[in-house]
Amino acid sequence: MDIIAVTRHGKVRGHLQDGIPVFRGIPYAAAPFGAERFRAPAPVRPWEGVRDALRFGPTAPKRPYRPPLDRLIPEEPIPGDECLNLNVWTPGVDDGARPVMVWIHGGSLRNGSSSMPLYDGHAFARDGVVLVSINYRLGVEGFGVFPDAPDNRGLLDQVAALEWVRDNIAAFGGDPGNVTVFGESAGAISIGALLTSPRAKRLFHRAIMQSGPPHTATREEAAKIVKLMAGELGVPATAGAFAAVDRERLLDTQAEVVGKANPITGGPAFHIVAEPGAAPVEADLLIGANREEYRLWFVPTGAVDRVSRLTLRLALLKFRIPARAARLYRSARPGARPGEILGEMATDLLMRGPLNRLADSVERAHVYEFAWRSPVMDLGACHGLEIGFVFDNLRHCRELAGDDAPQELADAMHRAWVAFAKTGDPGWQRWDSSRPVMVFDSPGSGVVHAPRDEELRIWLDRER
Repeated sequence: MDIIAVTRHGKVRGHLQDGIPVFRGIPYAAAPFGAERFRAPAPVRPWEGVRDALRFGPTAPKRPYRPPLDRLIPEEPIPGDECLNLNVWTPGVDDGARPVMVWIHGGSLRNGSSSMPLYDGHAFARDGVVLVSINYRLGVEGFGVFPDAPDNRGLLDQVAALEWVRDNIAAFGGDPGNVTVFGESAGAISIGALLTSPRAKRLFHRAIMQSGPPHTATREEAAKIVKLMAGELGVPATAGAFAAVDRERLLDTQAEVVGKANPITGGPAFHIVAEPGAAPVEADLLIGANREEYRLWFVPTGAVDRVSRLTLRLALLKFRIPARAARLYRSARPGARPGEILGEMATDLLMRGPLNRLADSVERAHVYEFAWRSPVMDLGACHGLEIGFVFDNLRHCRELAGDDAPQELADAMHRAWVAFAKTGDPGWQRWDSSRPVMVFDSPGSGVVHAPRDEELRIWLDRER
């Protein structure tokens, strides 16, 4: 059965899927190709008649994850120019009173798309929420820093998508006055930037940041990857010169320069540039991380076994980490390998510490930790594992979670996310001096006050 919704640019045709109205591939900005390739997003041209919104739209140009992550996080590129598009799952288009959630995918600002089956929004619409998922420009086209192009083009795309939500979501049954943005990894980092961006002010009211703390870089730091690529390409480090390079060659060079870099061990990467005139954070926050984030990068690649005691000592010296930190982590984890100790410390330094500092700095925050351990490849409670539980979509996260992931845990997490979007209260105590953390696990989830606080204090004290 076809469903028609009327947007400001024209009518779109969706369809019922398992009783839920779904609209896919709706453009929220003009195609960023040709003259628009390295510019800020431009408005969509209105269309006549009814436009089909029955299939996912094109994905932003990218290369797949490097092996072995390509097997754990499969991506299916969709060719085409109109990659600035979004999708809507809704309980119904009859009124504009339902809470809205906008999903911003992760992928180190160079991978990912809204069309991944893991991000199917059926369960949110089933439970009374209008779910929107968006694409945005990636890699050098979205986040490369040039003297002749605006910074943060991928972030500007996200703002344009939120403006589309403000202007159009009532036609899909959503309340533009009750919008929650949520995202994981680079999606959460993007939200950290949106929270203080004057451009995004009043475009959303609540925010959920999964496994991605606020992080921005100076223009000089963010421009380093462009200079490396320019050297490989033999062209000036300008948007004009990059626009003249064949896109396939540009993507190949980008993949070569990035190499084996990852969020834990570092290396050449894309960053969001710090925006001047940052505004105070006014949104309600739900933030957290997975207990063993590092295992997604350390275990499948074998890095966890290659880290020796000497490597661990050298890492402590390089990052000026006190030796007592390693002793403390080892004493709490008898039998842990040096690579596991290093990974645990990196998770706390890069994830838990910054997220706790964010919770300390705002008035209204709830904090969680995802602790259930996947049996697949000994991944444990690794980065990205919680997404299938949040979306109540375990059938599409078997690569990470296996065939027997606990449905009761998905019920609990999904219910908390829906409750937060509806009321600002996910169901447990707000963050205060007692540091309450909802630990999601199976069997049994519950609040723990100041978990592993002695370890975390090392990183909090280090930043003072």
